[in-house]
Amino acid sequence: MGFEGEKREEGVVMANDFFWSYTDEPHASRRRQILSQYPQIKHLFGPDPFAFLKIWDNVRWDEPHATRRRQILSQYPQIKHLVGPDPFAFLKISGVVLLQLWTATFLQDATWLKILIVAYFFGSFLNHNLFLAIHELSHNLAFSTPVYNRWLGIFTNLPIGVPMSVTFQKYHLEHHRFQGVDGIDMDIPSLTEAHVVKNVVAKSIWVILQLFFYAFRPLFLKPKPPGMWEFVNFTIQLSLDGAMVYFWGWKSLAYLILSTFVGGGMHPMAGHFISEHYVFKPEQETYSYYGPLNLMTWSVGYHNEHHDFPRIPGSKLYKVKEIAPEYYENLDSYKSWSQVIYMYIMDRTVGPFSRMKRKLSTKANKSE
Repeated sequence: MGFEGEKREEGVVMANDFFWSYTDEPHASRRRQILSQYPQIKHLFGPDPFAFLKIWDNVRWDEPHATRRRQILSQYPQIKHLVGPDPFAFLKISGVVLLQLWTATFLQDATWLKILIVAYFFGSFLNHNLFLAIHELSHNLAFSTPVYNRWLGIFTNLPIGVPMSVTFQKYHLEHHRFQGVDGIDMDIPSLTEAHVVKNVVAKSIWVILQLFFYAFRPLFLKPKPPGMWEFVNFTIQLSLDGAMVYFWGWKSLAYLILSTFVGGGMHPMAGHFISEHYVFKPEQETYSYYGPLNLMTWSVGYHNEHHDFPRIPGSKLYKVKEIAPEYYENLDSYKSWSQVIYMYIMDRTVGPFSRMKRKLSTKANKSE
């Protein structure tokens, strides 16, 4: 076995011509030598001031999901049978809502440290699950009748502590219809965020507060007049908050709010905010995550599949990849949301500006 005894052709390099050395690392030595001779090179250190322009202005006309959806359906028309509501959505949501509200009442006399610990390691997972259930309901994936989904969304909203389910649907559907269109897709960070959030410290703060940016960005950049459903959402939510304080005290309500806040910041579950559309590879604008947290997040990690087929519930998105693997296996994807957060913070070439933008076309493809 092997190549012993075989005549080697002239100029051919074999694996055993190399050896490993763990003592001489050339780059650090050369760096010291160069800096001792040319100290002015230190003035070249720092981020690329034009990175913002290079990445932010990466404008595309084509929207990949509508195109890929047509291609997949022409080849695998059976995927249409996956479309429709999740029959178990109501039961799954109800269980999490009741568990989280009970936990809040249980902690009414707990210390603040205990409340914070339970909120981060337990409540945050429940509230983020509910946030993504609201995402599922925004696509009417619990009931065939849209108004039933809206009522269930308001119920799902209760442990989150802040009214958002109705407003979220308005903006999220535009994110699908006009993905990457600046001024319409409110998932794209503002110019102010892109200019300010450029270093490790700023990005760390941005990640911790990203839920606030996500929630308030639309209200400042593209405010929509509230309607009757926002009023209903607001009234029911404040009634629950008031009842929580009246019967169980401020600590119970604080637990719910903390669970929402920490679960949307420097937390593994919140990694999907970054992993979904922040561009780490210039030619790809949407990324899927195929890790275990999909079990707790309505499979939102299957994000390419979700944008390709937004009317297929999360519980069936894995089947899209199974039926048409050749359309997804060659795309970059993630297995860890925590790693995505780390890469986002530490990579100088990535920031709020790392998004693919496109101009609004009169023939804009609609993903909804």
